[in-house]
Amino acid sequence: MKLIIAEKPSLARNIVSAIGNLSKKGSYYEGNGYIVTWAFGHLFSLKDIEDYSPNEDGSLRWTLKNIPCFPKKFEFGLKKDQNKQVDAGVKRQFETIKSLCNRSDVDTIINAGDSDREGEIIIRICVEKALNEKKNFKRLWLPDQTDETILSALGEMKDEKEYENLANEGFARTYIDWLYGVNLTRFATLKSGTLLRVGRVIVPIVKAIYDRDMAIRNFVPDIYYAIVSKTGNDGEEIELTSKNKFDKKDLQKANMLCDKYNQSVAVVTEKKKKKDSLKPGKLYSLTKLQNVLGKKYKMSMDQSLKIVQDLYEKGYVTYPRTNSEYLATAEQDKVKKIINTIKTLGYPVEFKFSKTIFDDSKIESHSALTPTFKIPKKEHLTEEEFIVYSTILRRFVAVFCAEECVVEKNEIIINVGGFEDFTLKGMVIKEKGWTKYDDYSKKDKILPELEKGDVVEINFKPVEKETTPPKHYTIETLNNYLKNPFKEEKQNAETDDDIEEYKAIFEGLELGTEATRTGIIDNAKKSGYISLKKDVYTILPQGEYLIEALMRMNISMDKYKTSELGKALKKVFRGEYTIDDSVKLAEDEIREVFTKKEVPIEKDTDDGFFGEKVGVCPLCGCDVTRTTFGYGCSGYKDGCKFSINNVILGRVISKANVMMLLKDGKTSKIEGFISKKTGKEFSAFLKLENGRAVFEF
Repeated sequence: MKLIIAEKPSLARNIVSAIGNLSKKGSYYEGNGYIVTWAFGHLFSLKDIEDYSPNEDGSLRWTLKNIPCFPKKFEFGLKKDQNKQVDAGVKRQFETIKSLCNRSDVDTIINAGDSDREGEIIIRICVEKALNEKKNFKRLWLPDQTDETILSALGEMKDEKEYENLANEGFARTYIDWLYGVNLTRFATLKSGTLLRVGRVIVPIVKAIYDRDMAIRNFVPDIYYAIVSKTGNDGEEIELTSKNKFDKKDLQKANMLCDKYNQSVAVVTEKKKKKDSLKPGKLYSLTKLQNVLGKKYKMSMDQSLKIVQDLYEKGYVTYPRTNSEYLATAEQDKVKKIINTIKTLGYPVEFKFSKTIFDDSKIESHSALTPTFKIPKKEHLTEEEFIVYSTILRRFVAVFCAEECVVEKNEIIINVGGFEDFTLKGMVIKEKGWTKYDDYSKKDKILPELEKGDVVEINFKPVEKETTPPKHYTIETLNNYLKNPFKEEKQNAETDDDIEEYKAIFEGLELGTEATRTGIIDNAKKSGYISLKKDVYTILPQGEYLIEALMRMNISMDKYKTSELGKALKKVFRGEYTIDDSVKLAEDEIREVFTKKEVPIEKDTDDGFFGEKVGVCPLCGCDVTRTTFGYGCSGYKDGCKFSINNVILGRVISKANVMMLLKDGKTSKIEGFISKKTGKEFSAFLKLENGRAVFEF
């Protein structure tokens, strides 16, 4: 007998449907030479710190005494609920898996986890925990969940050893994320007195939104002058905008240039007109699909992922968590079959083979997201499912459309007095082709009827303009940033030349992965760090507190460090690093946070831990302790209002300086205050005056 362990019940049902003639027996199916059972996603999770280093009193309270925790061997246990108890359903299902794995008539076990690194290790852990003796171990790799694909994949299974590097990367990611999550979350929470979720990916995501919103908040608009001519030739308006721009103080220079241009002659020096074909966009990766759905339908990433996952589990689309927009050359026959099915819907599609569609070098694990040859009826889909499915289908139709989109491209170059060339570009769609089926947002731009040698009327004037602040991140722009945080945003538009984009993905520069990014952003929303309204992200007060608190603690979880770990994980996937190599990098980074560095007191920024006693209140004699936002008198319940902020004019006030202030009435000289008026740094002492901390220069 062959035992298939699916990641979820829905996949198990699809496998059973494809094989046929299996009977349900409690929480598994049996028949036709197969047994099929399932996990509920993660049945196991990494054990907690207290399992490695118990508290002396046996409690589960967080303490500094057992962090940082770097297990010599990471251990998994059955998943627990919020009350730290193993869920009865989880335990029962694992006992079923264990019993089936060890049945004497089962000689082969098949890993049918989702076809990614996470799915790979979910089933491996179950089998490792369940199996008493070694048995054949195979991998069922499913690009989609149609009956045809499942039966074909069952006949082409590879040995599980073939996926060793994928599993290693999955384990390495799990260990590293645990190390960051449990150690730094506990440290930051104990230090601040507020639960702060610190993770390898969540922090740089929140920081990106924080940095952008701070840039918008602190933006000061500036006036400049553009040199523009708007005139009419035979009733047609011709607008020419010079590349020259002038500062607000240089209006006279702007007027002088306008006079110079207006005294000269503007002549059409070149006119080009050619017919061309307009290419459709590429097939969708998950990120690009989410970008479109967010921009057009204001659909959040977690909503769109859930819907496309449901469509996948129903067999209507291919595996969704893909980072590629290309198909594998080996998939040509499958694609031809899909095309023949789609033709029956009345779409004019035909098979095409080109490097913009089929490119093995741009596929890591999964090909682009496409429909399968299982076409749903509209009445069987919800409104949202229909939107998502139609978006995927229409892009596939556009890519394989038999009708070309024919356009006429025009270009006119106007030279003004030999000083500057102005280029006007226009395009008119002559034959709609694929644009009848897929979105195309650009409108026809028709140029004025000018010919080479024509003289153009001009009247240049300085036009006052204002610099604009950066824009808030949207679903699209944040996604593009996370795919390659080192790429200029203006370069993130879709182009045929995407070599750098795929190089960044395969190197591990992206923040998060297609499989995890959506869930992490959703966690940031649920934690109250960021907000999503329509398709625009903004930072929330708790998110500001998180980032600023981490900066005070010198916990740097920026895109550089996260990407370095991402690159290390990709090296594990390629077999260039071991799991231990990548884990050591994380441990070294985390260890630095806990290493106390000696700094001169005038530069000290260590504001201690929440609840620490720092001295005696000068007003009432009660203890002064470290609070969430500074240092306050414990006698506040009796009306004492003595307090000191832990950040004054952008400068963290250290615990050592506050202790000195309360004991001696004056701090050391503190460097790094920033003047609100001038924006310049200055140094000063803090001294007590009538129970208040004031500056002394």
